Amino acid sequence: MGPSDWKSQHRAIARGRPHHSHEQGLGAFYPRRKPLCRTGYSRGTRPPVQRSLPESETIVTKTASAAAALAAPCPSLFSDSGGLAEDLVEAYLTVRNETECRADPLTPEDQLIQSMPDASPAKWHRAHTTWFFEQFLLGEHCSGYTPFHPDYAFLFNSYYVSAGPRHARHQRGHLTRPGADEITAYRRHVDAAVVKFFQTADQETLTAIAPLVEVGLNHEQQHQELMLTDILHAFAQNPIPPAYDPAWKFPASNRAGNEETRAGDEKTRAGDEWVRLNEGIHTVGHPDDTFHFDNEKPAHRTLVGPVKLARSLVTNAEWLAFMQDGGYATPTLWLMDGFAAVGNDDWRAPGHWRQIDGEWQVMTLGGLKPVDPSAPVSHVSYYEADAFARWSGKHLPTEMEWEVAARAGQLHDAFGIVWQWTRSAYAPYPGYRAIEGALGEYNGKFMVNQLVLRGSSLATPDGHSRITYRNFFYPHHRWQFTGLRLADYAT
Repeated sequence: MGPSDWKSQHRAIARGRPHHSHEQGLGAFYPRRKPLCRTGYSRGTRPPVQRSLPESETIVTKTASAAAALAAPCPSLFSDSGGLAEDLVEAYLTVRNETECRADPLTPEDQLIQSMPDASPAKWHRAHTTWFFEQFLLGEHCSGYTPFHPDYAFLFNSYYVSAGPRHARHQRGHLTRPGADEITAYRRHVDAAVVKFFQTADQETLTAIAPLVEVGLNHEQQHQELMLTDILHAFAQNPIPPAYDPAWKFPASNRAGNEETRAGDEKTRAGDEWVRLNEGIHTVGHPDDTFHFDNEKPAHRTLVGPVKLARSLVTNAEWLAFMQDGGYATPTLWLMDGFAAVGNDDWRAPGHWRQIDGEWQVMTLGGLKPVDPSAPVSHVSYYEADAFARWSGKHLPTEMEWEVAARAGQLHDAFGIVWQWTRSAYAPYPGYRAIEGALGEYNGKFMVNQLVLRGSSLATPDGHSRITYRNFFYPHHRWQFTGLRLADYAT
């Protein structure tokens, strides 16, 4: 991340509702914040500024300008407006407060549920992100710190084998104790210790731990997104569909024009709906030492093109056409494992869709809503995205193609609506080495059997996305806000 004023980025995502009674008394650590916007990018990354391009087909032949490269700004969590201790405290409390804001609408029962092994209870997310700071910051750098509870390291470690044994992932929903109130007390205890540590440590210590703190805060932001997708999956299993936030609305597209205006102009996915990448050598990966995860490095040169990428995301209207044409019942469109998943899991539509009285509806954070034909399709797996691309006579782009087009500022809705599947396997970049120690387990050991997604989603916290960010999931996963855009290799 490049340096900028992160404060304005994070204040815009706070909730205005008061905390429940069990959260009172946190004011000494959590600053007051502005209400969440209830529409648009209320819970996601602000859309980057996109350039309007009147020509029928934009051609990208070389690296974009510096201005275009900032199309998806990702500020550092630390400002340079005060001393380092002050900056650490404010950054830490801002991110920690957002976690509590996202948990605020949930009852204690909501916070316990684990609707599938891949998801986790909300109170587990709240506790795990707290354990991260207790384990790696306080435990290793703060002399004399006493853990809040001797068993919490076992309960709330996730996959850090180097940090010790841990409770089984698929059994996290079995933990009725500790309760949500006890997790609040745990967070309060750790937050108080962290703030005191920042305020009393010397400058050399603060400088040494600042990178670790920034990793921890970005780690917590990842779990903030998972909190929303996991509870949405749980609510989607309820026959009487509850709403996480009744006022929530799907973010509006920032693309130039909508379905009606494109139809009026007699334009489809030809002409200005595509951006052409001519054949050329491009640098991909994170280029400098601003914040990034280790899987975004090393930056390296790669051959890209010739190829055309769709400017816009695939919409629900296009997906309905795929369904009506028998897309889910045509084996020749599918990878073998994908068609097996269709049969085994009875896929007939994207995740969270329900057909009621002949009409398709979708479970959202605002409850059950009619499917909006003009909205980008979401909750589709890689298998489904690949089948749709084949049905369309097109392909999915590689992550390198996506990055080059995004860096040039040519993709509508690249950020803040849905993560976009690519056909790139999640693998290390040339020369990649995981960092030493337990934090080296963060990304590297997962680099097999998964696919890369690019961009960010409506659930991604503000300031957490960047052009080089590499998300990854297994090809059958579809409970995240995942969609797609197409690529065309025809000459």
